[in-house]
Amino acid sequence: MGLASFVGRLFFATVFILAAWHKVEDFGTDGGGALKAMEPKLALFKDHVTTALGVDLPRVETKHLLMAAIGLEGIGGLLFIFGNTMGAYLLLIFLASVTPIMHDFYNYDISSKEYTIEFINFLKNMSLFGALLFYVGMKNSIYKRSRRGKAKAS
Repeated sequence: MGLASFVGRLFFATVFILAAWHKVEDFGTDGGGALKAMEPKLALFKDHVTTALGVDLPRVETKHLLMAAIGLEGIGGLLFIFGNTMGAYLLLIFLASVTPIMHDFYNYDISSKEYTIEFINFLKNMSLFGALLFYVGMKNSIYKRSRRGKAKAS
């Protein structure tokens, strides 16, 4: 079971690691394609939050947010491969912060092609989020069971 678990984590994390690597290679001096895609969506998200909550969000360079996302994605993926729960938490933070901004299906008409594409990608990210929550829950339950067994043996 140990090998199957490792290979499963490797395949799962490869999605994140390769995406982070691609963003790093494309980053250059201008942030690359990821930054160009992120800027208008982030501006729209900030407008929604400001309108809904009546609070201005602090100004942060989009390039710095992209670098943080790359770090969460890459480091989280690497830690996750080796069974480190912190890797799963980093990937959860990445998905929770990036998914509603980058896959903004709610900004498109329901009959448009963009709506369908963004909605499908949103659901894919939600399924990854659910798998990570399942992983964290299983890790925690295994840890608690092993602690109870040691307490009874004492």
